[in-house]
This record gives sequence, structure tokens and C-alpha cells, in this order.
Amino acid sequence: MVFADSSPLTLSSLLLGIMASGAAAFNMSSNENLAVYWGQNSYGASNSDDTAHWQQRLSYYCKDNVIDTFPIAFLVESYAEGNLPSIDLANSCNSGNANYFQGTGLLNCSFLASDIKTCQSAGKAVTISLGGGAGNIQFKNDSQATAYAKTIWNLFLGGTSKTRPFGSAILDGIDMDIEGGSQTGYVSFLTALRKLMNRSKKKYYITAAPQCPYPDAYIGSTLNAVGFDAVYVQFYNNYCGLQHYKIRNDWNFATWDNWAKSVSPNRDVKVYIGAPASSSAAGSGYVNSKTITTIIQQTQSDYSSFGGVMLWDVSDAYGNHRYDKAVKQALKI
Repeated sequence: MVFADSSPLTLSSLLLGIMASGAAAFNMSSNENLAVYWGQNSYGASNSDDTAHWQQRLSYYCKDNVIDTFPIAFLVESYAEGNLPSIDLANSCNSGNANYFQGTGLLNCSFLASDIKTCQSAGKAVTISLGGGAGNIQFKNDSQATAYAKTIWNLFLGGTSKTRPFGSAILDGIDMDIEGGSQTGYVSFLTALRKLMNRSKKKYYITAAPQCPYPDAYIGSTLNAVGFDAVYVQFYNNYCGLQHYKIRNDWNFATWDNWAKSVSPNRDVKVYIGAPASSSAAGSGYVNSKTITTIIQQTQSDYSSFGGVMLWDVSDAYGNHRYDKAVKQALKI
């Protein structure tokens, strides 16, 4: 191998090639996966003075083998100015460091394309999460929802558009973090999107992040009608949170396991334990690394639908002594 040309572009390409050749591809069927949300700078929201530990660029978190999936949070509104969606990535891409596509409310965050590709080359899946606590993902009817699948496909996945927020980067799927509103059109939207995904040689994923009370109030009927690949069940901010793991009438992973095996159209769907990555990441549900290790290992042993852990969010995990590392270690024991 000749290294005669040491230009930055060549070195960058070389490093990506090395990462790609040495990284294992993401495996949704594993029960050791760790999904961690990136985009909202949760640590910064509760630690405004500690800017050194605010959310970093996405590629910063792809330098090791700890995290397997990064849902990018969030696509917050399905129809904003210009009849296109809007995205909110906190300190990473905003009106202060990026421009809107002309005539739209959609930010051009194409400078993040290299970050996404770097993470994918390291064997990680990167998806776009729709919704969030302030999300407004709504459709008037099934016809509008079906058409919207093409919009998402063209803007973020395998399609083409002049208004792709992440430029040439092709994401690995979508996540539905729906925390309000009506489910009108959701089944049609996801069914149409899955058809587009299935026509491609690339593997795409559809996940959701329901609250732990079953059935989920805002996406429960959709979960029963569409074959999701994984659900990141939020075991926090609820009575069924991790803080009540030892209270069997509250902790209900068994209920979600039963849903996966007997209700979901995809009987191979994976159920993740969704957890806060620090005490400030959620109102309730945070447990220390020793406690979550016990919970992970017991749940992993007891339930075949178990797919891993989801954390909110990466800035909190890094700010909490790399809580994500403790979780990954527990998953692999």
C-alpha cells in the first residue's frame, strides 16, 4: 500500500476504509444492542454553565464499539413552512450555524453528512427520530400519510431531493417517538414507507419509543398493526419505570415481551429497556450502573424478545462517567 498522497481527503478516505473493514455490521437480531439518542443536548439543558460537556458532533461518539444505534432527535413537525418537515438538533444544527432551505422551515445540516457516514462505516445504525416531547407528527387522513412516506424517503433515506437535511448521507431508518396527538394515518405512512424500504438492497429499520404503560396511548394501535423492528420502551417517567423494578405489579417488561410474541405483526421484534442516562435526564426512572446491570442481566436471561437497552441521551451518558459503557458491559457479560 502506497501513502504517497497525504492530503486530508485521502487520509480521511483511508480512515473510513479502515473503520469499514474492521467494523462488524449492525445486527438487529442481537440481544446486546445499545441505542442512544443524539441531537437534543440533554446534559446542556440541565448544565448550562458546563459547556465543555455539552453535546458534541455525532462522530465524536463513534470512536469506540459501545453504542450500536443513534436515533437522531428530532424531526419535530411533519409539515412546517414549505410543506416540508422541521428538525431540531439543539446546539448541533440550528439557525445560528446553519441555513434554512429557501422557502422552508427545514434546516440544511448537510455538514453532518460526514459524521453520519463515519458512524455507519464503524458499523453503527443512524436513524431519524420523529416526534419527541414537543413533536407534532400529524396527518389529516390515510392518503396524506401515504404520500408523506415518499417525503421521508426522499429527504432522509434512499430517495433524492434538493432539500436533504443531511446531504448525501443515507440514514438507516426511522424511529417513532410519539408522545402526543392522534394516530390517524400512522399505519398507512409506515406501511408505505416499508414498501419503499423493501425495494432497496440496503437494509432499513423502523423502531418506536413507546411509554411503558401498556398499551401506549399515542402509538399503541399502530404497534399492533405494523411490523416494527424494535421498540425502545421508555421505562421512566412512569409508574412502570426502572425505579420500581422489584415491584412486580409495576415493572411490566413481561407484558411487552408477550406483546412481541403474540400481538406484534413481527414476531421477531426486539424489545429494549429504555432508561435515563443520568439522574437529570428524566423526572424518574434513573438507576445507578450497579442496579441497571442487575436489571439488564436478569431481563436478558428471562425474555427472548429482549434486544438491548436504549438511553436518553448520549450527552447525559458521557456526562455521567460514561454510563453507556457500564450498560454495554452489562449487556455483554
